[in-house]
Amino acid sequence: MNDHQRGLQQAGDPAGAQYAGNSFTALWTSREWRAEAEAWIDEQLTAAGVERLGEVTQPRVRPWGTLLRVDTSRGPVWLKAPGPETVFEVPLYRMLATVAPKWVLDPIAVDVTRGWVLLPDGGPTLREVLGDRSLSDALVNVVPQYAQLQVDLLPHTEDLLAAGVTDMRPAVMPQRLEEALETTGRYVESSGDAEAREIHAWVASRRDDFAARCRDLPDRVSLDHNDLHSNNILGGPSDQVRFYDWGDSVLAHPFSSLLVTLGSLTRKLEVAPDDPLVLRVRDAYLEVFGTPADLVAELDLACWLGKVARALVWDRALHGDPGEFARAPLETLGSLRMNSWL
Repeated sequence: MNDHQRGLQQAGDPAGAQYAGNSFTALWTSREWRAEAEAWIDEQLTAAGVERLGEVTQPRVRPWGTLLRVDTSRGPVWLKAPGPETVFEVPLYRMLATVAPKWVLDPIAVDVTRGWVLLPDGGPTLREVLGDRSLSDALVNVVPQYAQLQVDLLPHTEDLLAAGVTDMRPAVMPQRLEEALETTGRYVESSGDAEAREIHAWVASRRDDFAARCRDLPDRVSLDHNDLHSNNILGGPSDQVRFYDWGDSVLAHPFSSLLVTLGSLTRKLEVAPDDPLVLRVRDAYLEVFGTPADLVAELDLACWLGKVARALVWDRALHGDPGEFARAPLETLGSLRMNSWL
């Protein structure tokens, strides 16, 4: 039992019994949990001098967390309750609002014991604003802002670790590969087919090569959002934006963040990884750190190694309730067979 589960029990929540059945989705949709969460929302709104104007709704329930929404005298407000393996997002929001307030939402309230954060509405996401406009053009403006956030966080490694962000720095990635092989191995044993066994065996056979590549990666360290795409960016294509949904984040080489960003872009545009529309986004990001041409190889390696972190992020988000996503950690780990950031 982790600190989050203990905290829920201390708060009088029936989480222990629900967790024993590996179903936090059942907990979050229970009458008891909703009543406690709504009472907490009302308490925090009153303390902030904000009036609730409507009923609390629950627009999203996923294995990795749930959202509650309510209209107030200051606009919509959201309660986010991450799952037990991503509850670090709650203290992380508080830490980011202190050291990098320009780039994130400022929480109205935080309850670390329960694992709840109450957030103001951040407005439409970049995906919602874009319409028919170019995603590549928008990201050229956005990714330097994200890179600057990472630069701002460079001195705060210990603060990030203290908030509970998982350590995925290059030096520990060989150990993380072993963890990824263990967790995906359980899936292969219970549900895997011949292709799954082949993927797992191939990755296991590359341990030494993976460790050598980890040693080759320069020791830059910052926060990797690990799911940075247009629906986790708040604001328009020419705005100063804010970054949202930090539950997948890890402490890692900063460049590994573009694994998801560039991969999402290539799929959205249906273009190759070396398409100019993709490379201009990559270079706009790298310019914050130096001369792009000098950093391309470092980015490629960081993103390739980051696939292991991504596989583990999938696994922790699902925390025993994988459903339709059960194969995702293995497929992500298997993408190491491609010598690129795809």
